[in-house]
Amino acid sequence: MASELEPEVQAIDRSLLECSAEETAGKWLQATDLTREVYQHLAHYVPKIYCRGPNPFPQKEDMLAQHVLLGPMEWYLCGEDPAFGFPKLEQANKPSHLCGRVFKVGEPTYSCRDCAVDPTCVLCMECFLGSIHRDHRYRMTTSGGGGFCDCGDTEAWKEGPYCQKHELNTSEIEEEEDPLVHLSEDVIARTYNIFAIMFRYAVEILTWEKESELPADLEIVEKSDTYYCMLFNDEVHTYEQVIYTLQKAVNCTQKEAIGFATTVDRDGRRSVRYGDFQYCEQAKSVIVRNTSRQTKPLKVQVMHSSIVAHQNFGLKLLSWLGNVIGYSDGLRRILCQVGLQEGPDGENSSLVDRLMLNDSKLWKGARSVYHQLFMSSLLMDLKYKKLFAIRFAKNYERLQSDYVTDDHDREFSIADLSVQIFTVPSLARMLITEENLMTIIIKTFMDHLRHRDAQGRFQFERYTALQAFKFRRVQSLIFDLKYVLISKPTEWSDDLRQKFLEGFDAFLELLKCMQGMDPITRQVGQHIEMEPEWEAAFTLQMKLTHVISMMQDWCALDEKVLIEAYKKCLAVLMQCHGGFTDGEQPITLSICGHSVETIRYCVSQEKVSIHLPVSRLLAGLHVLLSKSEVAYKFPELLPLSELSPPMLIEHPLRCLVLCAQVHAGMWRRNGFSLVNQIYYYHNVKCRREMFDKDIVMLQTGVSMMDPNHFLMIMLSRFELYQIFSTPDYGKRFSSEITHKDVVQQNNTLIEEMLYLIIMIVGERFSPGVGQVNATDEIKREIIHQLSIKPMAHSELVKSLPEDENKETGMESVIEAVAHFKKPGLTGRGMYELKAECAKEFNLYFYHFSRAEQSKAEEAQRKLKRQNREDTALPPPVLPPFCPLFASLVNILQSDVMLCIMRTVLQWAVEHNGYAWSESMLQRVLHLIGMALQEEKQHLDNVTEEHVVTFTFTQKISKPGEAPNNSPSILAMLETLQNAPYLDVHKDMIRWILKTFNAIKKIRESSSTSPVAETEGTIMEESSRDKDKAERKRKAEIARLRREKIMAQMSEMQRHFIDENKELFQQTLELDASTSAVLDNSPMVSNMTLRALGPAQTQVPEQRQFVTCILCQEEQEVKVESKAMVLAAFVQRSTVLSKNRSKFIQDPEKYDPLFMHPDLSCGTHTGSCGHIMHAHCWQS
Repeated sequence: MASELEPEVQAIDRSLLECSAEETAGKWLQATDLTREVYQHLAHYVPKIYCRGPNPFPQKEDMLAQHVLLGPMEWYLCGEDPAFGFPKLEQANKPSHLCGRVFKVGEPTYSCRDCAVDPTCVLCMECFLGSIHRDHRYRMTTSGGGGFCDCGDTEAWKEGPYCQKHELNTSEIEEEEDPLVHLSEDVIARTYNIFAIMFRYAVEILTWEKESELPADLEIVEKSDTYYCMLFNDEVHTYEQVIYTLQKAVNCTQKEAIGFATTVDRDGRRSVRYGDFQYCEQAKSVIVRNTSRQTKPLKVQVMHSSIVAHQNFGLKLLSWLGNVIGYSDGLRRILCQVGLQEGPDGENSSLVDRLMLNDSKLWKGARSVYHQLFMSSLLMDLKYKKLFAIRFAKNYERLQSDYVTDDHDREFSIADLSVQIFTVPSLARMLITEENLMTIIIKTFMDHLRHRDAQGRFQFERYTALQAFKFRRVQSLIFDLKYVLISKPTEWSDDLRQKFLEGFDAFLELLKCMQGMDPITRQVGQHIEMEPEWEAAFTLQMKLTHVISMMQDWCALDEKVLIEAYKKCLAVLMQCHGGFTDGEQPITLSICGHSVETIRYCVSQEKVSIHLPVSRLLAGLHVLLSKSEVAYKFPELLPLSELSPPMLIEHPLRCLVLCAQVHAGMWRRNGFSLVNQIYYYHNVKCRREMFDKDIVMLQTGVSMMDPNHFLMIMLSRFELYQIFSTPDYGKRFSSEITHKDVVQQNNTLIEEMLYLIIMIVGERFSPGVGQVNATDEIKREIIHQLSIKPMAHSELVKSLPEDENKETGMESVIEAVAHFKKPGLTGRGMYELKAECAKEFNLYFYHFSRAEQSKAEEAQRKLKRQNREDTALPPPVLPPFCPLFASLVNILQSDVMLCIMRTVLQWAVEHNGYAWSESMLQRVLHLIGMALQEEKQHLDNVTEEHVVTFTFTQKISKPGEAPNNSPSILAMLETLQNAPYLDVHKDMIRWILKTFNAIKKIRESSSTSPVAETEGTIMEESSRDKDKAERKRKAEIARLRREKIMAQMSEMQRHFIDENKELFQQTLELDASTSAVLDNSPMVSNMTLRALGPAQTQVPEQRQFVTCILCQEEQEVKVESKAMVLAAFVQRSTVLSKNRSKFIQDPEKYDPLFMHPDLSCGTHTGSCGHIMHAHCWQS
């Protein structure tokens, strides 16, 4: 029996149980040097309670610690038995209106999508179920641990900040009062004393770095030779590596090793051997040796047992402090005072600072404990939350550097508390103005990305695994910047303006380092050997997308800020542009009498980059000038006159040309890295601040320059200038070049260029570019997604861009544009587009991928066929441009544009002579349709004092100028209307001609409406004169065409006759006999035909309309009309003959219509089927 009790007696020292908490507290109350008394007590008892053997006994240790160590502190603090003292404190306390529940890992959290200021504002389950938000649209997630419930925080919610539980206290709190008024002076003094000593002790021992000796105050005389070999956690080595190493180092079983590894991973450290120094040092050397081959070795320390004991108690003490302050807000306030009070060393000497700055040196368990204490104390007291936020901001750079060099996850770093501070609007604003937080975050971020090229741009080419790991950690700073900006200011002070613009300067420096990064050159000859690094740059772009959008949102809220930001951004862009034009030769381009000076630059030969954030930010700010009307209110404050439109468009245009060339297959040898970049450039995650802004920048440039100059520069960048500037180049090109790839590439480039023009003119649904609002923009996105096919809610949401609050805005507009079709027994509910929204469909919507465009076109044509409508997909009626962009529509009626249209139509008319494609023609038809829609809108909205300057219909009615004398665009459209090889586009051409006639009628009927005369005098002619002129033009076209055809046919006839002289002679003889028979045939009566019989019903006449292939004149086939003929070749035929040897003796008397039974010889007539007027054929 005695032997069984012996270990237990050893484990629990009787002297510990005999220790009285009340007596100890009494001694402390009498002591003159309380700190010394408490430290002596801890130095004596802590090593006796903690770390008495190789394995810990948590329950026994906690019980003894409560009795011997914490008990006296509670007695001292309360001045009486804590069992009575703490309930009294709790009763006197006014409970906080903040919930503050700290979430455990995996605990459910709820965020209201309607009322939360940002997505980081969350409620615990209890508060959520008792709040108004349960009936709103909400998002449910699981916590990663570390955050806390925001119930009661009025800055976190637009409405309903309190749940039923915490609402009870709001009526009592009219203004914030000092919680210390509920405590007596004695309690305040005692609490302050004990908190100051215990907090200092915990911080000192947890940040203690020596392994064998304690601080002088805690050192004891009789020191045992017992050590621990302490293994620390890292995020580099795997479980398997640690388990294998431990088995070798400490001779344990696999099960024991797994237990050690699990504890190390959970708590951050674990002792793996207990004994004298030599014994532990031996285990340490084995562990270090076994884990240092590929990576840095596992961290192992040989620590004296008394140090480990004190550190374990230090953690227990921090948890105890967190529990005690829960009894009273007054106690919390005192602990905050103690923590933030500066020590004797001045700056960064407060206990809170010391803990934060040593965060990366602490193990995981210690970090979690003190982070929780900070959340339950500093972040729950509004006064000290502000002071803590200032300390956090002052140390921000150091804390982030520690985090980046550390290898623990973000959730175990003090840096993770930024989300609790920066998302509070009042604190964020205060930190921007007082601590210049925006600038600090951005500069800290840039300090960690030191790899630059010769031009100072970020360089991610030679990207090692260590750099990639570091870069992932640095990205967390972008989230901090996002948290600071997520709540927009309602009022601006001068300080806020100044500091925001300082931050904006720093942000521009960051974007400047990204402008033109990762440049690429087209690979020619052989395929690229190694795929270049591209993911890092795109990751950076993706992370910054919302930050760039929020920067623009902030600028939009204040006119002064917007003007200054615009100036700064333009200045930085000019700096960037200055470094890119080295060695580029000036050239002059000329088409249609217009000329422009530009630089010689080939995207397919020079370096080009897809990353242009400075250009795109300027495009966003330019749109805001229009949207906020600052451009019209304060034009004198803006540098609009300094803008160089060719400079603005240069790099976005290069980027779009790159995309076109990739699509044309010119960059195949550059591998998948480029394909991926182009994919993300257009992807829903990036396009808002990449592709969309490039289109806006081109729109900005076109609106400020001569559209002819823009189009010539565009032709030059697309490397198509020669084709459109040289007459008949296309024909020569197709005949000279036999390489199909080159022809196909050029066709694709022309298609892409025309598509880009469609986008520049048609994409006006961004508020500020067109006269629309954000709702119109999202409606249009949904209409075009549902034009492809009906979609489920989740599928539709994925295809729409999210804002910084993870919202798409879909729910507010979906009912206006779609019906919800409920699911059946299986399947999903689907949104289907409303029929009336189909008219808003644009085949060339700029967010369609190639596959989506094809599917949408097919679906819409099928729908039209079902509704028995023609299958034309005309461009929709577009909203008007804002005044700043109004001149942009002139690109449609510019000379160069008309030249491009005329050239493509000419290729289509003479389709055998040129290399062209139907897609090219379809795009030209779409552009013509857009121009007609534009002119119709101008005429509909014209007022008496305004002049219509958009005269597209008159320009397309004019034939081309000498020396080509090509027919007018209108005449070519009429020719193509009947072309058999363009069946698909007939409906579209018919729609264009119908719209043209409608506009013509409007112009004729509104003779009072003045029309501006542009580019030469427009003749005022009557309707009859116009028709006459039109007929004359048609006749001229027909004559030229007829001559061409006749020349070809004569040549072919001569060639054929030479080869078949004998056969041709026989044919002449047969022709003569046939004509003799025809002369004797009776004439057809022109009397009205009637059916005979009892009913005697009238037979309806079959009306037939045909078009003469030579003069293009349409005519009904009647006996009294002009004679219509077919060109035919009549020849002798013996295909069915039974007697081929028989020869006709007298062909003059032979009647071919009555055959002999032996079918010896007959006639065969062949015709091409083209109908002509007899007089046209003869002439």
